[in-house]
Amino acid sequence: MTVKELKRRIAVIFSTATLSQLKKAGLKYWKNTPTFLKALATLVIALNAAWQLYSRFFFPEKPSATAPPSAEVSLQEKGTPPPPGKVSKPRSPPPAKTEAASKERMAFPLPDKPSIAVLPFLNISEDPKQEFFSDGITEEIITTLSKSPYLFVIARNSTFTYKGKPVKIKQVAEELGIRYVLEGSVRRSGEKVRITAQFVDALTGYNLWAERFDRDLKDIFTLQDEITFKIMKSVHEKLEFTSTRRSGRGAGNVEAFLKTLEGREHLFRETMEDNALARKLFEEAIALDPKNAVAYTHLAWTYMADSLFGRSPKESRRRAIEVGQKAIALDELEAYAHASLGCFSAYARQFEKAIVHAERGMFLDPNSEGVLFNSGIALAFSGKPEDAIPLLNKAIRMNPFAPSIYFMILSIAYRMDDRFDEALEQAKRAVERNPKDYFAYLALTAACILTGHEREARAAAAEVLKIYPAFSVEQFGRTLPYKDKSFVDRTIDAWRKAGLK
Repeated sequence: MTVKELKRRIAVIFSTATLSQLKKAGLKYWKNTPTFLKALATLVIALNAAWQLYSRFFFPEKPSATAPPSAEVSLQEKGTPPPPGKVSKPRSPPPAKTEAASKERMAFPLPDKPSIAVLPFLNISEDPKQEFFSDGITEEIITTLSKSPYLFVIARNSTFTYKGKPVKIKQVAEELGIRYVLEGSVRRSGEKVRITAQFVDALTGYNLWAERFDRDLKDIFTLQDEITFKIMKSVHEKLEFTSTRRSGRGAGNVEAFLKTLEGREHLFRETMEDNALARKLFEEAIALDPKNAVAYTHLAWTYMADSLFGRSPKESRRRAIEVGQKAIALDELEAYAHASLGCFSAYARQFEKAIVHAERGMFLDPNSEGVLFNSGIALAFSGKPEDAIPLLNKAIRMNPFAPSIYFMILSIAYRMDDRFDEALEQAKRAVERNPKDYFAYLALTAACILTGHEREARAAAAEVLKIYPAFSVEQFGRTLPYKDKSFVDRTIDAWRKAGLK
């Protein structure tokens, strides 16, 4: 038997997955094949079967409890994971094309630079408690992308409204006014992490790429940067990417990173109970990594939240400022820490400090929705509404489904700048977003009086009392954190004209 014939017979035998699948052609070669080749083929088949059983035992597939972000796309993963550090295409890739979005139907004009929405990654881990991890990975990718001045990235608040909903890429793009959408899933099994992601051009409907990444948990920071780099190269071949700074971000301690993610999940729920649990988790993260500036920043927000909940407001603001200053001492280049400290300082009527930190935050990261909004608050309250208004408008464009407070603060800034019609428009939007928010109705009451709509002002004032019967103009007026005393007086006068006492 020639070498060529041996090779041909080996190829036929090895190309068959199991002995039961051998067809007539295969059987012919099998019968005439030397014994040593039969033994070798059987060994290979046995090893393949063992590997399949092993991979399915240690990497079990979990059906998703919720519908995937896109009705057209299935991100279920099958087959054997590649070795750690490798990237592979899913065996059952998503469709190459989905229904394209229309520019004419978009709620907002497309930005003048590549615009991206990162949908919440599905948690397909065996443990549903790992939801915080998949959400955290999504938020980290959003944060990293936002640091690029060449991209327009939709904020977490807006993309997370699609969480658990079977929405189409087309709908997401048209409602948010963006071109590109990233969606995917996360599975964590012990110290292993698998992320499956696909990046879609909504205007054409085509996937730009769809890949699966398998890593050790300790490499999670590198993986986030790798995904971000791949996105940036997809939208602009000449775009340069610098790995996200890890100083002050707890890169050396994965456990601290995980506790920070979990704490942030509770902080976003905005209840007193979750706030207390978030504080505990941030403190544990700091104990594991005392140089974690991000954990300190979020810890500061738990004290600010206490202030807004009415729990020892003055002392809570003092603690927020103290912890915020610690974050900046650890990492002076952490933009969100500066913007947050600017906001805290404004509420504490430390206006000069508020302006310094707001401007520093904007200098460091003018493309972050969180930095824009908190810097806007600091500047507006500190008597610089003309500087605050562009920041607040940009923050809302990056966060189209923003909560009521965004529009309420913008309404206040417009009133400070004597732009009363625009103040009225934003106050109405605040009420639409949350009809149970008496702060929004207070903004609407004042704007209606200043635009000559007294009947509507009285109706808004009545809603204030319906929601908060104990409201007192005098007591509430003493808490207004505005530098411009004349603005405070005009606001109180407007409320009284509408019938509030």
